[in-house]
Amino acid sequence: MRRQTNGRYYVKIILLGPPGAGKGTQAQFLKDRYNIPQISTGEILRAEIKAQSELGKKLKAIVDSGALVSDDIIIEIVQKKIQSPECKNGFLFDGFPRTLPQAEAVKTADIKIDHVIEITVPDTEIVKRMSGRRVHLASGRTYHVDHNPPKKSGIDDVSGEPLVQREDDKEETVKKRLDVYHQQTKPLVEYYEKWSKTADAKAPKYHRVSGVGEISTITEALVKALG
Repeated sequence: MRRQTNGRYYVKIILLGPPGAGKGTQAQFLKDRYNIPQISTGEILRAEIKAQSELGKKLKAIVDSGALVSDDIIIEIVQKKIQSPECKNGFLFDGFPRTLPQAEAVKTADIKIDHVIEITVPDTEIVKRMSGRRVHLASGRTYHVDHNPPKKSGIDDVSGEPLVQREDDKEETVKKRLDVYHQQTKPLVEYYEKWSKTADAKAPKYHRVSGVGEISTITEALVKALG
């Protein structure tokens, strides 16, 4: 991280961690603290398609065919995004890179990253966190059977309507998502950790922060890691 002439910090971050680790909460804090955008490749893809740009038309054809968007196209849209005025103070990558080939593509494209932060939470805790969620679909109000239960079990406090467990939060689904994370994304942790220990001046700093405990404590650990 470095301070700019306007007194603001310039920082480029990759946030890694399993689903349910609290990345969304901490990403919001980092966005606000450093005045940087949270870049989601999924959102960029949808925006390009909606804008009906030349790239957007190409993307729509790929998506409509059911094929996966190639890494070279992903890198192209990421490079376009990080050169926009919105990223004048840096950026925070959310859900990208997702695989080793994407990480290598970022490196080859010479997209400099300052910090890679891994938020760690044991699988057993993730399953408890996510499978305990209950939602009032109409309002989006969220509860947890252990940590934030409704006044009456299974009933929304405000409307009195039933709460539901989303498909994504069911224990079996959570376990499958964790399997995908360990198979595809977890190797990125080893990749960046190993790279950070080399003498390469372009290597990002790597940090491991526990995602278990009070939110404020986790936030403090993130700020300390970023210096």
